[in-house]
Amino acid sequence: MPRLSAAQRHPVRFRLNGEAVEGIAEPRMLLADFIRHELGRTGTHVGCEHGVCGACTVSIDGTMARSCLTLAAQVEGCEVRTVEGLAPEPGRLSVLQAAFRRHHALQCGFCTAGILMSLDVYLRAHPAPTEPEIREVLSGHLCRCTGYAPIVRAAMDAAAELSLSTRQEDVRYV
Repeated sequence: MPRLSAAQRHPVRFRLNGEAVEGIAEPRMLLADFIRHELGRTGTHVGCEHGVCGACTVSIDGTMARSCLTLAAQVEGCEVRTVEGLAPEPGRLSVLQAAFRRHHALQCGFCTAGILMSLDVYLRAHPAPTEPEIREVLSGHLCRCTGYAPIVRAAMDAAAELSLSTRQEDVRYV
């Protein structure tokens, strides 16, 4: 078995926001750095680099993950979604992003990408969350500007809108 060295680089292939991507990474390169520096997608932010602040949160195969704690090589063959993948099309915001805008749920914006990703993953799995559940999701994120109240309001508003649109689609196709 060959020994790996820190200087060795190898290809990493996965799907990013629905698009097949490939780049070269050292074995110890973090996913956050790979996404930002190798692929040039800068929506994912790096804050604490210890998995505490949540700014770097992405979705890997539908699960929230801290990209500052995940090696790029670990996502080989996976579906990775970043904040750039939330909008349904260029120039159009997702329901969650639009709710953040309506409720002024961001100020400096540094934490916003990670918060949006965590809430997106959570709302997909839990379409009718309670406010305490939303607050629990947010407990893994540091935001120094908003005080969290507008973020919670935006998340609850988005959940209500998503729930309503899902019910209307069910009625339409029944």
